[in-house]
Amino acid sequence: MSRNFELLRRAGKEDLLFGRSGNGSPPEDGERYRMHPGTPAQLEVIQFVQRVFMVPNSHAPRAVVFANAEGNGSSEICSQAGQVLAAQGSGSVCLVDANLRAPLLHQLFGVGMFPGLADATVKPGPIKDFAKRIAGGNLWLVPPGTRADGAQSLFASDRLRWRMRELREVFDYVLIDAPPISSSAEAVLLGQMADGVVLVVEANSTRRETARTVKETFEDANVKLLGAILNNRSFPIPEALYRKL
Repeated sequence: MSRNFELLRRAGKEDLLFGRSGNGSPPEDGERYRMHPGTPAQLEVIQFVQRVFMVPNSHAPRAVVFANAEGNGSSEICSQAGQVLAAQGSGSVCLVDANLRAPLLHQLFGVGMFPGLADATVKPGPIKDFAKRIAGGNLWLVPPGTRADGAQSLFASDRLRWRMRELREVFDYVLIDAPPISSSAEAVLLGQMADGVVLVVEANSTRRETARTVKETFEDANVKLLGAILNNRSFPIPEALYRKL
């Protein structure tokens, strides 16, 4: 069994763990998701970004898909990772809201849905015409765009593959938020266009057998599993004390 999948099973210091700050509820529509400096959740995000993207060789991934096994927790993690990566100053970062059925990234950053990814597959123009710059920095977001029927056929289209290649040429890093793996094959199709997938599993929710099945699905499709993140883990130690450990 690979080390990546062992991250789902162990409770040691090498696990990639994320928790929510505050009351655990998602942000309201239009409210930008903000991390609180020094919290356990933010520290875990920083460690994750360093492990996945800051590898000192030419094989470090530049295009990564974030996909939840069952729910939509990947959106918040993708947004957090993008903010941390952009803050590192290593290059431009583009988030892609590819969960067309239930998009959330554009809400977390308080930007509109249009134009976006779906529009870029049917309209001409450079990919930056469909991206929005966040707070004038080196973080960008491609919203979902116009809702369209036949989403799976869109993900399998040559036009989308061409746009994904263009994103890699224009931006140093591309982080893609995919639909839940259990509800569609779109995360697998996106994984085949990227350097690999980060699997998000929910604490006290995702069954081990479900995670194992998802792992095998990626392997059968020749999609590299870069790691697994346990989301919504509760921290038994108060954050004020946790910072002193």
